[in-house]
Amino acid sequence: MASTIATTLSSTISSIIFSKPPSSSSSSSSSSKLVSLAITMASKAKEGSSSSSSSSSSSFKVIDSHLHVWATPQEAVEKYPYFPGNEPSLRGDVDFLLEQMAEAGVDGALIVQPINHKFDHSYVTSVLKKHPSKFVGCLLANPAEDGSGVKQLEDLIVKDGYRAVRFNPYLWPSGQKMTNEIGKAMFAKAGELGAPVGFMCTKGLNLHIEEIEELCTNYPSTPVILDHMAFCKPPINDEEQKAFSTLLRLSRFPQVYIKFSAIFRFSREPYPFQDTSPLLAQVIASYGANRVMWGSDFPYVVPECGYKEAKDAISHLAGRIPASSRADLEWILGRTVSQLFRDSPWNA
Repeated sequence: MASTIATTLSSTISSIIFSKPPSSSSSSSSSSKLVSLAITMASKAKEGSSSSSSSSSSSFKVIDSHLHVWATPQEAVEKYPYFPGNEPSLRGDVDFLLEQMAEAGVDGALIVQPINHKFDHSYVTSVLKKHPSKFVGCLLANPAEDGSGVKQLEDLIVKDGYRAVRFNPYLWPSGQKMTNEIGKAMFAKAGELGAPVGFMCTKGLNLHIEEIEELCTNYPSTPVILDHMAFCKPPINDEEQKAFSTLLRLSRFPQVYIKFSAIFRFSREPYPFQDTSPLLAQVIASYGANRVMWGSDFPYVVPECGYKEAKDAISHLAGRIPASSRADLEWILGRTVSQLFRDSPWNA
């Protein structure tokens, strides 16, 4: 019975996905929610055919490995100013996030310091202190030539409890690489303090692969995370195939993890981003599901497809992989990030 329901709903999903695109944003939102509902129902039908797997997952927590929060306009005026020129156009305050997480059934999250506040971490720090059982923080590394970023990194981890570091190569001084002396010092310090370093390769992995490989080779004790699949799209030309193959080869470094996050940024298709399922399959085959983690990229994901819908898409994409298991899905949706951050509140 469950398989029959799942098959019927799968057909419904396909008909929605491949129908003519909606003509308005409201229609698009409704379509995404309808697809999400079908995905959720299909997942429940599938789970209903295997009660043993559900009973083994009673302690499983869904953790979002990548999202952002920033102050409301009023908070920005009163206490947490935006960095000039980086004022947000979307709502991204923690109250809005908590509403979305509750609706989606997400238990915790790794908050990545947003560019809207740049190197002023005071807003994110306030959120971490207010919700210590739910959130863990990822700071934004400051590659200033005076070396002040090294001390800031250490203080944010030791004094304010941040657990990860983000390297944005486009913040380095012009003409310099992440492997300069400041970059090496921050990368080494992160490893010394047990904080993974996430790389944001917005302009393509091939531009930064030599730096990443050098840092991984010289500092094997520093865990590494590649944000948003290193922005590798489903390959349609030699350059894109080279980038994706490079991503897979990085699995030879046991310290490297992959964020299957912000799927809307590297998919070429509308929700639920079915063209990324083969990518997920290959990443799982190369890294193992225990080195892959889902992330929403809230709040940017909200107008793209919706927060809950972004979480539901993972179940759908994993379900399209013949060799994928319930255990794989659990690793991707929370177990991987919980294991990586062993002393996080999610493991309490």
